[in-house]
Amino acid sequence: MAGCKWKSSGSKKKLPSSVAERRRWLEAEHPELSIRRQCALLELNRSSGYYELMPESATNLRLMRWLDEQYLKTPFYGSRQMASELRRQGQVVNRKRVQRLMRTMGIQAIYPRPRTTRPCPESRIYPYLLRDLTVTRPDQVWATDITYIPLRQGFLYLVAVMDWFSRYVLAWKLSNSLEGSFCSECLEEALSQGQPEIFNSDQGSQFTSTAFTSRLIAAGVAISMDGRGRYLDNIFVERLWRTLKYENVYMKDYATGWEAEDGIEAYWWFYDYDRPHSSLGSQTPAQVYHGGKGKKQLTAVRHK
Repeated sequence: MAGCKWKSSGSKKKLPSSVAERRRWLEAEHPELSIRRQCALLELNRSSGYYELMPESATNLRLMRWLDEQYLKTPFYGSRQMASELRRQGQVVNRKRVQRLMRTMGIQAIYPRPRTTRPCPESRIYPYLLRDLTVTRPDQVWATDITYIPLRQGFLYLVAVMDWFSRYVLAWKLSNSLEGSFCSECLEEALSQGQPEIFNSDQGSQFTSTAFTSRLIAAGVAISMDGRGRYLDNIFVERLWRTLKYENVYMKDYATGWEAEDGIEAYWWFYDYDRPHSSLGSQTPAQVYHGGKGKKQLTAVRHK
């Protein structure tokens, strides 16, 4: 970028229309411009500059891919059961390694557990508001979650915000770390399209942070959080991850973060606008979210 694409003052030449071409202008070792500043000048999302593959061995990446697929099938498996299952398949792996990989992936077994610690004041845990609530319209409830996205030589994390009634994906972001900024960016993008009455998440630090919850409070949104170890509290987002991975991520086997971003973006368009859902009267999420529900009588969502 230095000396040929950008002047030292930071002023820019005419930008290529292609996002892929602009990405190629990024320089991690630029002597004057940070990645954040380069992304701003190139009119790229800041996360575009952080798709360096995570430093895990090929063996660990293979194990993590297996753990991801197994977790979709048996989210109640802890590290002990995961390690036992791997050994039954002929893998030489101990529980300690599986524990570390699961922590890296941001997954843990789903089961009720006693509450032995209290959250710090900066990370308030909000009550779960969806029990016995009948969801009858778009923008009544939004939900969010983070999932692991495997690549051939690394991995990323994906966050999305979904409307519960229509299953419409309002916004999504990829990141190579679990820091909370990409979740806040995703929330901001979703709020630019509308506003829910209730926003539901799990108790992850990304969603309990003051930066995240204060934005919802400022917008007048009621905050709801899953009970600890309650897999079904956010079941529609869990189903969304399963659909995305089996219909796109596992089939495409993305090599790089750039490929994953482009491929997932195309899939979300297909999911929202072209893929009919039987639970929505064979309409698409976009039809229902943007008013198509008036064409057919839809069954209300009642969450227990």
